[in-house]
Amino acid sequence: MAGNAGTGTARELSVRLKRALNRSAASVGGSCAGSSGGMAVILLIAVSVVILLSFLLSKQPVRTLQYFFLGPLRNTYYFGNMINSAVPLMFGGLGVAIAMQAGNFNLGGEGQIYSGAFVTAITAITLEPLGYFGAVIALAAGAFFSGGVAALSGVCKVRWNTNELITTFLVSNALVLIINYLITGPFLDPAANLQSTRKIPDAFHLPQILPPSNLSAALIAAVIAVLLGQLFLYRTKAGYELRMCGLNLMFAKYGGISAGWSMTLSMFLSGAFYGAGGGMAVYGTYFSAIKEFSLGLGWNGLAVALIARSRPAGVIPAAIFFAWIGAGARMAMQFSDVTFEIASIVQSVVFFLVTSTVLRDLFSKRSAV
Repeated sequence: MAGNAGTGTARELSVRLKRALNRSAASVGGSCAGSSGGMAVILLIAVSVVILLSFLLSKQPVRTLQYFFLGPLRNTYYFGNMINSAVPLMFGGLGVAIAMQAGNFNLGGEGQIYSGAFVTAITAITLEPLGYFGAVIALAAGAFFSGGVAALSGVCKVRWNTNELITTFLVSNALVLIINYLITGPFLDPAANLQSTRKIPDAFHLPQILPPSNLSAALIAAVIAVLLGQLFLYRTKAGYELRMCGLNLMFAKYGGISAGWSMTLSMFLSGAFYGAGGGMAVYGTYFSAIKEFSLGLGWNGLAVALIARSRPAGVIPAAIFFAWIGAGARMAMQFSDVTFEIASIVQSVVFFLVTSTVLRDLFSKRSAV
């Protein structure tokens, strides 16, 4: 009885969460969070929260605000690192956006980007004799593994009508624990200062763009991935079918579209982009798989996709905005008297506002007038 009650409660919570996300995804067409005006208001509220918190929590609010807003722009080192932190968010936001366009939701980004990085690192070390060809294979292996993990949830949804919110989230948590064991156990590098795998070959390192910052050619790869995602969704037959399943599943089936294939494909691509983001983090920033480096990237990727209205073209500015919040918080923490948690508060406010039904309805009424 208790087990059945627990299962029912979990299913009810997942349904409520999915309805909330569905309402936010519905705003893609032009309601509150979907309109550029609504997004401008949301970002303005987020900035206002930063100012308010600075005056409430800091003894030097002007200094805090100066470092929060302008600190990441002080020199090439801080600016480059800020843009570099946006790269995995671009991959993650793109992955979530593609899944949402098909009416699916991928909550397993954290485990997918983590496992993609691990598989890429281990494969790259193994394929060192193959040179650049080995680097490409390793990156593809990481993306394919993460895509397969996400596609598994898509298959379960098609075959047994399981809720992908639950399956992606649970599998992600299990993956994080498994990868933690592998990194700190069989694949641990005893010579490293951090808990991580061995370093990938130097020949596999991506070229730096803004030295001495960590920004690398992974930024170019992220931009290309976003452009390819945009072209796929809006310029290909498969992308059209995927979007039709997200807009109206019954209509798509009536029109002869294979809904099961489109759902599974969208989940695979979602996980694959997450995995590619993890691989690029290994090639361009960390040069190994470090324990729990992906902490928080999965949820931030979801927030980026919501801000971008599930459109790949909006992922890049949304990712840079989130990276700017994080970089500004680090600068304020380093040079003033506030803690890094200010970034988490602001990100939470943005996430709440993007999914807000009240705010969406307010802008819907204004646009109707």
